[in-house]
Amino acid sequence: MDPYIYVTFVSALALLAYYFTLLMAGLARGRFKIAVPSHSGPPEYERYVRAHQNTLEHLILFLPGLWLFAYVVSPYWAAGIGLIWPFMRVGYALGYHKAPEKRLRWLYASMPPIYIFVLGSLIGSVVHWIKA
Repeated sequence: MDPYIYVTFVSALALLAYYFTLLMAGLARGRFKIAVPSHSGPPEYERYVRAHQNTLEHLILFLPGLWLFAYVVSPYWAAGIGLIWPFMRVGYALGYHKAPEKRLRWLYASMPPIYIFVLGSLIGSVVHWIKA
């Protein structure tokens, strides 16, 4: 089996986690009766929007980092490390929906994979370049 299938699986989970935050923000728009295109409303509504936007901001780093790390270091390690992120981001969103302070442990747990991927890709690229 192609080892990149595991990276594909993690990528799909990450996109589903993002879609979850999108769906929840959209449902909150209806529940709080926020007219399009406004993103302003009561703090309860704005937490749904921020959870969605923050997840998008992290997804932009996560997905390319995941694939770069898979290519330069290992698709198995990338998938294993990356599996953490989608679940932590859903926990982040659910915590944020309740109260801002309930998002923090999930946020902190979702960040190391991104750092590992970006720094690991950079270091791995330099190592490959030196060996070449």
